Amino acid sequence: MSITATLIVQIVVFFLLAAFVKTFVWPPIANALDERAKKVAEGLAAADKAKAELQAADKRVEQELAKSRAETAQMLADAERRAQSIVEDAKSRATEEGNKIVAAAKVEADQQTVRAREQLREQVAALAVKGAEQILRREVNASVHADLLNRLKTEL
Repeated sequence: MSITATLIVQIVVFFLLAAFVKTFVWPPIANALDERAKKVAEGLAAADKAKAELQAADKRVEQELAKSRAETAQMLADAERRAQSIVEDAKSRATEEGNKIVAAAKVEADQQTVRAREQLREQVAALAVKGAEQILRREVNASVHADLLNRLKTEL
């Protein structure tokens, strides 16, 4: 065979091989590459979407944390106000109770003072009568002088 014939046969075999590869081998490889590129693109899109969702979730978590901190601070402030109110109420009740006790003690002291004065008047009147009896050593009519003694008692 001549070199020309060999060259022509090789050209025909090359074109037949190229046609065979183009028809049967290349489409599955191209499809596999396209499918792989599509999966990679979907994976990247899913990763971007997940990243965006993560950022949104982080923002929501921060907002919820800020909200719960604010609520906690409000609850603490309310509890402090309630505690202060309870303390103030207890102080005012204690002050009122102390005032009542002091007023009752004053009333009791006044009553005891009045009773002591009455007893003192009676004792002074009795002493005055005894003194008058001893001075006069005469007849003393108690019924006649009762008014005099009562006036003396009231003056004392």
